[in-house]
Amino acid sequence: MQREKTDVELVQELSEAYKKIKNQISKVIVGQDKIIEELLIALFARGHCLLVGVPGLAKTLLIKTLAQALDLKFSRIQFTPDLMPSDITGTEIIEENISTGEKFFKFVKGPIFANIILADEINRTPPKTQSALLEAMQEYRVTAGGQTYELEQPFFVLATQNPIEMEGTYPLPEAQLDRFMFNIWIDYPSFDEEIEIVRKTTSLYQPEVEKVLNKLEILKLQEVVRKVPVADNVIEYAVKLVTLTRPNMNGAPDFIKHWISWGAGPRASQYLILGAKARAILDGRFTPTIDDVRAVALPVLRHRLVTNFNAEADGVSTVEIVEKLLKII
Repeated sequence: MQREKTDVELVQELSEAYKKIKNQISKVIVGQDKIIEELLIALFARGHCLLVGVPGLAKTLLIKTLAQALDLKFSRIQFTPDLMPSDITGTEIIEENISTGEKFFKFVKGPIFANIILADEINRTPPKTQSALLEAMQEYRVTAGGQTYELEQPFFVLATQNPIEMEGTYPLPEAQLDRFMFNIWIDYPSFDEEIEIVRKTTSLYQPEVEKVLNKLEILKLQEVVRKVPVADNVIEYAVKLVTLTRPNMNGAPDFIKHWISWGAGPRASQYLILGAKARAILDGRFTPTIDDVRAVALPVLRHRLVTNFNAEADGVSTVEIVEKLLKII
């Protein structure tokens, strides 16, 4: 009979697996180390990610490669203005029993029944279809024809948005953005990275991505992240950071009162701690520090702050506000 691994062994295993996963992804993707780290933090913390970047930055390829390295079922949904909720969740069809002639409804599962979902250009589809995906993200189940179908774990949604095209799109409202643990911005590669990208993609180079972790291992490692102990001062720091983003709270800095109309909610505090826990374990440490909280602060808070007209007039983004806040706390 196989011995159950201890939590300490699992932490070491995850740290080793993280290095192997990065190694496998680097066969296909050039650079983007920070993006890969943030994606894996979100996965092991059971969060979802919103990836924002202009076309051609390998967002889709990165997510597909990650799914291959993790031996998970991958599904891509291309969002369009005419996409219906049933196109995502699945639909009921009428089938006939040949021997009895009896007709019955059969539910055909949609692309959401996978482990890693790429929701491509989520802002291109109307709110009704967006909400079908967001319900599945929150509840881990789908309701169709009065029946509830549980989604298989692990369930990880990566939605992409194109920041340069706003015409004919349906931007996600703040309440729905809050369901994403991280908002990750993918930037242009450096000059040397782009040379390497062009060299690899214009040749016969066909990388083989090896599988590093399976479903059961990932679920076990997700449990370990929840078990990680956190010092009181680290939790207090995370809560203080989030509280200071609220302009109507006592002690909020003047620039927050001037630029922010709504600050981050308690979900931001939860994700700061979960992200810090996952980051510590990926690094082979058994408890997170304040530095881990600070490292995940930008992707956690970036999409949770609602700026006002003053910020728009001053040309200030939420990123600059978060960075300014991190300098004073």
